[in-house]
Amino acid sequence: MKKSRILKIFLAGLLVLTGCAGGGQSGGPQEAGQLIQTQPPQPGDPIVVMETTMGTIRIRLFPQYAPITVENFIGLAEQGLYNGLIFHRVIDNFMIQGGCPEGTGRGGMSIFLDGDGDPLPFEDEPSDYLWNFRGALSMANAGPNTNRSQFFIVQNSDPLPDNASEMLSNFGYPEAAIAHYDRYGGTPHLDGQFAASPSLHTVFGQVIEGMDVVDAIAGVSVGQGDRPLEDVVMVSVTIETA
Repeated sequence: MKKSRILKIFLAGLLVLTGCAGGGQSGGPQEAGQLIQTQPPQPGDPIVVMETTMGTIRIRLFPQYAPITVENFIGLAEQGLYNGLIFHRVIDNFMIQGGCPEGTGRGGMSIFLDGDGDPLPFEDEPSDYLWNFRGALSMANAGPNTNRSQFFIVQNSDPLPDNASEMLSNFGYPEAAIAHYDRYGGTPHLDGQFAASPSLHTVFGQVIEGMDVVDAIAGVSVGQGDRPLEDVVMVSVTIETA
């Protein structure tokens, strides 16, 4: 995706962020400028090992801040759902998306079942501590509380557009998060921690190794629907412990 397109999407997203930060989690490490996603994994943290046809991506998960989402992802990985699936939607300087069993972007399932044994979508998990920074693992969905198996990894590396830092500050973003977005990139319009945002995409992990692989996947040639012309496959997705 070209920078001008990212700018338009970003500014459009900001227009709907009309509230202030949620008050469910306060007094945490971000008040001291220590962003959770920039810290090294702690002993016992679950780590995703995503072996793709273009290399290995390792991702730290955050069950303490997105427990339902992490439980679902780990459960699906342990069932082998992700093994052999493709990245069906790739937009350079935006994100790479996978997790659709059909490979079309229209499918998905979860580990949570209704009374008939059919998979149920599950709720969003907004957090004051996790952000759609470059390298974030985040849930793809079709609207509020429609999460299933699809996810994306944020790849955008552009600094914030002019005046965006001030706008984010007015919306209640911590200074440390604004500075990180400006230095490393990301998609703040997808955060949704703020009232009236229709674009909540739960962040539940952060790439700790393999951003070069994410960049390589994002740079492949694509066709209709931003689908790679040659399949990029998740050969295996397994869970380790730090």
